[in-house]
Amino acid sequence: MQNEIQYPVRRTTRREMLGTAAAAIAGFAIGRSARGQSPASAKLAAFDELMDRFMKEHRPPGAALAVTRGGRLVHARGFGLANVEEKTPVEATSLFRIASLGKPFTSAAVMRLVEQGKLSLDDKVFDVLGLASYLEEHPATDARLRDVRVRHCLQHTGGWDRGKSIDPMASETCFHIARGLDVEMPITTEHIIRFMLDQPLDTAPGTAYAYSNFGYCLLGRVIERRGGKAYREFVQDEILAPLGIRRMRLGKNLFEDRAPGEVTYYDGAKRTSRAISGPNIGQSAPLPYGAECLETMDANGGWIASAVDLARFAAALDDPAHCPLMKESTYRAMLAPPEGPVGHQADGSPRPTYYACGWNVRPDARSPAQYAKWHGGLLAGSSTNLVCQSNRVNWIVLFNSDADARGRQFAALVDPLLRKTVGAIRDWPEEDGFAAYFG
Repeated sequence: MQNEIQYPVRRTTRREMLGTAAAAIAGFAIGRSARGQSPASAKLAAFDELMDRFMKEHRPPGAALAVTRGGRLVHARGFGLANVEEKTPVEATSLFRIASLGKPFTSAAVMRLVEQGKLSLDDKVFDVLGLASYLEEHPATDARLRDVRVRHCLQHTGGWDRGKSIDPMASETCFHIARGLDVEMPITTEHIIRFMLDQPLDTAPGTAYAYSNFGYCLLGRVIERRGGKAYREFVQDEILAPLGIRRMRLGKNLFEDRAPGEVTYYDGAKRTSRAISGPNIGQSAPLPYGAECLETMDANGGWIASAVDLARFAAALDDPAHCPLMKESTYRAMLAPPEGPVGHQADGSPRPTYYACGWNVRPDARSPAQYAKWHGGLLAGSSTNLVCQSNRVNWIVLFNSDADARGRQFAALVDPLLRKTVGAIRDWPEEDGFAAYFG
């Protein structure tokens, strides 16, 4: 039997208490952690009833849910506890590690660079990064690396398959990379890329799908090269700021570095491993705090955000013809299927579902110009999902734990229940709650 991990308790500051109170007041129009509901949210009581039942049955510490329809925020609420020890409730504005839900933001940043004429989806990644000369000077490297394109990294077809070989973004690989390069821990994204230059690809670029966090690590550096600023700054300036999203940011690995309003993370299996960052590198640490490094996950899974932040982003992508972040042609290129058999059937038609540039996609069978798109995220202590239906109903659900006692991921468990609830609602409120959060 595993020993229970005792997470350190951080006392809430006066500033955070005031911020939480302000967020609760602002959130009352849509729904909050208290039972009080506005008339608008009362129409969607089915969501609260579903989440209350789910929390009691599966026992995650806390969760947040936001729902939009037709570009309007119609429901947002927190459930359970952001910090179990302090009994701090989750609010709709609580910040969560969103894990791989960050990939659609990285994709949107790449598409912005494409629109600005600073990048092409067919640009060779290692040319952009100034590493082509290294590949040429070291004939033992895999020659296929020279043909990895930006679109391959976006679509997980770059040729890296963590199921067949090494996963350079995994925490247990960090020590191996440090030894291989003869550098001190903690390692950086630059160390990871340098190490991978000498590793062979598992498949030829563009020929097979294999989910690759490393491909998105490379895209973060591509954005920095062509965007002329840090990855974080480019996403904040070009994607978040135009939507009024101000609190979303890159997360930190250690408990003591949590952002104001950020939840505490509880690994469902209470696992430990060797710390890869912080003051006790190499010693046993909880997976959410020390044994997984958000700092090197930036472009593939390092963001923290609230449910309403993600709802704002999802709503902005409702309508290809009126997207505030990109032109319709860019939007459709982002959601187009990969070339060849990866994205197409034998008759040349797109597959019913596929992974496009940063999104899982299902074209609407009745209107192929419309899309359902979604992305999930998973880290030790975090389980997340964002779903955008083709009828412009979207939902975001975030948990501050990863799985229940049977190892079942919370976001995956609740998703079919949310789909059923959405399908049963006939009377949607007309009010838009975004103004309460974004002004």
